[in-house]
Amino acid sequence: MNDRQALLAVRDLRKSYGAVRAVDGVSFSVPAGTVFTLLGPNGAGKTTTLEILEGVRDADSGEIEMFGVRVRRVTPALKGRMGVLLQEGGFDPYLKVREVLALFASFFDRPRPVAEVLAEVSLEDKAGALVRHLSGGQKQRLALGAALINDPDLVFLDEPTTGLDPQARRNIWAIVERLKRDGKTIVLTTHYMEEAEALSDDVCIMDHGRVIAHGSPRDLTAQLGQDTWVEFDVPDLGPAAWGGFPGSVQQDGTTATVKTADLVATLDALLRWSREKGFPLRNMTVRQPNLEDVFLALTGRRLRE
Repeated sequence: MNDRQALLAVRDLRKSYGAVRAVDGVSFSVPAGTVFTLLGPNGAGKTTTLEILEGVRDADSGEIEMFGVRVRRVTPALKGRMGVLLQEGGFDPYLKVREVLALFASFFDRPRPVAEVLAEVSLEDKAGALVRHLSGGQKQRLALGAALINDPDLVFLDEPTTGLDPQARRNIWAIVERLKRDGKTIVLTTHYMEEAEALSDDVCIMDHGRVIAHGSPRDLTAQLGQDTWVEFDVPDLGPAAWGGFPGSVQQDGTTATVKTADLVATLDALLRWSREKGFPLRNMTVRQPNLEDVFLALTGRRLRE
């Protein structure tokens, strides 16, 4: 964990919708100048948690400390120090890019120059383009520009790369990394394991409204040990099919994972098993454990479900 002073902290945060506990006793702290990620599948409670911290929703109970002050609810003054990127920007499709940023700038007393923000999100050449003519990645960079127009200390990014192609995703990652270098504190939600690993200082893995693991990506994966993981696709077999196999096998749908301290012996055993059972081993990969493996070990299912 980072030893910097916390810019944001929540304790025992709760929010229910009828019988559904969307946020069920969530606690964490976010050190200043770091990237803090809420990681989990859709429906885990990530977005509801962010909406409470952004002042969009009220919590049923719990404590929030922000910028060193305990608050009952997020006030307009606090919102002035935040930048918020929502999953859907909702910009007027017939506004020009520079007009969108100028509109958001008008909401604040001391906004950043529009030209400066255009440069930061690499949209200078699209300043005069209509929103409706932007690609998905360009619209997301525009939404990020709108979130940064007030030069916020705390930036909330709710699944900023969902639906983007790999290049557009990398562009967003580069902007996040620049924000961190500039000393901004970033709270990110994602269900992309590789995104959390690439960007995060600290990670909270959420499931069913609760935090089920918390730490740096390295610390979380280290909990699984130093074994190598062999992953491959096979038919959806029952546990009996693996009888006699010399190793621990975890199957999730058509994906099987073997954790091993002796890679050569395990590969030899897998090949013998494949020949004996008549099941080909498709899409085999050999790798070190990652955050998705942490989630699988904790819940018995994969992050992206």
